[in-house]
Amino acid sequence: MARGKIQIKRIENSTNRQVTYSKRRNGIFKKANELTVLCDAKVSIIMFSSTGKLHEYISPSTTTKEFFDEYQRMLAVDLWTSQYQKMQEKLKSLKEMNMNLRREIRQRSGQCLNDLSFEQLPLLEQDIDNALGVIRERKFKVLSNQIETKKKKLRNEAEIHRRLRSEFEARMEDPQYGLVDNEEHYETVIPGFFALRLQQNQPNAHAGSGSDLTTYPLLD
Repeated sequence: MARGKIQIKRIENSTNRQVTYSKRRNGIFKKANELTVLCDAKVSIIMFSSTGKLHEYISPSTTTKEFFDEYQRMLAVDLWTSQYQKMQEKLKSLKEMNMNLRREIRQRSGQCLNDLSFEQLPLLEQDIDNALGVIRERKFKVLSNQIETKKKKLRNEAEIHRRLRSEFEARMEDPQYGLVDNEEHYETVIPGFFALRLQQNQPNAHAGSGSDLTTYPLLD
């Protein structure tokens, strides 16, 4: 059964369009290779897909540059001169921009002022004043942060000193202070836990044990 004629128009479905492009591209490259071998021809094909991908075929015995050089020679045209001139103009523009920036930097440091007119000097002075304002603002912010950090550190050290002094004074008044912390909490949370207290000025409860600790069971 003969295959129906395909209407030549844009394929709307993107997947089908990409599949068709891949198949026909391979077919064209195959025909180009056959033409190169059978006829000893130089063939070059360049393709860009709808997704922006580049595909090209160049005869195996020819490089891309050689092919375009031959194209220029046969048509007596120069494909590279215009592009080279554009690149030179772009390079010249970038060099001028770089030179102007370097000159502005030197002028801001007090150099190359002889190149400025009287009208330009006040503008440079204003730019320097604005820059100094930004620098001073940044400096003030950094100093403020450093001062605030030191204040926080001093407050923390003062709090630690106050707490240590309070504990020292409490120990001076009661030598057993701090040996058992929050006894009521232990009695509530962990029933049956044995609290240990130092027994000062009392005989050893267990002879030969070598310990002066007496255990007291907590009440449920």
